[in-house]
Amino acid sequence: MNRAIKYRLYPNKEQAILIDKTIGCARKVYNLMLNDKVEYYKANKAMLNNSPAQYKKDYPFLKEVDSLALANASQNLNKAYKSFFKNKNIGFPKFKSKKRSRLSYTTNNQKGSIRINGSKIKIPKLGFVRASIHRKAKKDWLLKSATISKDSCGKYYISVLYEFEYKINYIDISNTDELNIIGLDYKSNGLYMDSDGNKAFGSNKFFRQYEKRLAKAQKKLKNKNVGSKNCYKQILKINKIHNKIKNKRLDYLRKLSTKIVNLYDVVCIENLNIKALSNKGFGNGKATLDNGYGMFTTMLEYKLNERGKYFIKIDKWYPSSQICSNCGNKQKITLDQRAYICPKCGKIIDRDYNAAINIKNEGIRLIKSIN
Repeated sequence: MNRAIKYRLYPNKEQAILIDKTIGCARKVYNLMLNDKVEYYKANKAMLNNSPAQYKKDYPFLKEVDSLALANASQNLNKAYKSFFKNKNIGFPKFKSKKRSRLSYTTNNQKGSIRINGSKIKIPKLGFVRASIHRKAKKDWLLKSATISKDSCGKYYISVLYEFEYKINYIDISNTDELNIIGLDYKSNGLYMDSDGNKAFGSNKFFRQYEKRLAKAQKKLKNKNVGSKNCYKQILKINKIHNKIKNKRLDYLRKLSTKIVNLYDVVCIENLNIKALSNKGFGNGKATLDNGYGMFTTMLEYKLNERGKYFIKIDKWYPSSQICSNCGNKQKITLDQRAYICPKCGKIIDRDYNAAINIKNEGIRLIKSIN
């Protein structure tokens, strides 16, 4: 199994300059190689096997940075280029941009060229860089590579990738009565309602909390001259607000997903397309995207898998809101009906709570069908 640990870096001025230069060189090599591949294919209808080494003569500054960073950029391009010809739905590789693309590069560990020593991390070409070491890997973990990145606020990070042996002991699901199973129904206002009748704890409307502050900062940007230092400073302020929103949302979702996977053996959800749902014209697209439900389900899936537990996805067309969780009667209800009133058994229940119970029951049915 592979696992990455991300640390905050605090490079000095010279190290920061070299990181920026390495990121730029990796991007330059990627774009040069992609351009040559495109031109060669147009002329010869064949793939060009080029490498970063052939560009160092024309661009001597490429010799100043980590060669493994350039090699990894080349590998990423070759993988994306070949994948396109195997499957056209993947999309053709795009040229990298300094403004729009992620600012990062990857280097490999060769005989201890990357290692953690106290509160510093040794990185090829950079030497020892001060870092916030909040967590350490186990002794049997093998350090494979590291990705150094710079975010939109000018902060530097390193994601250290480890490889280790890990055996997953899956729980026995032959008897569903002995399992702790929960169903989650998505709520645009509150993230989810579970089959126990509980909503997601805490407040997760992080964008709403900072919306006025963000609008004020963006309004000030209109009065700045494009390309000026004041313009750059204002953009930095806007990026910091966005970063604050992102970090608070991630922290909330990570804690919530961990809480759920520690309590339950099986988690059942509907397999929804959140991006499509936010564009359906329901008028709650901003709230839907602010929830981060897609990230939340991804976290649930890999955390459950690591613990040998199960993540069940119910078909998105399953009528969870139309079925009575008490008697099984089915009826159509509109979106403005927030309570499910069954004409057959007289059951009155919250719409989302009813749907969550049905999702749980459908998940149990799928488990039994597998067994």
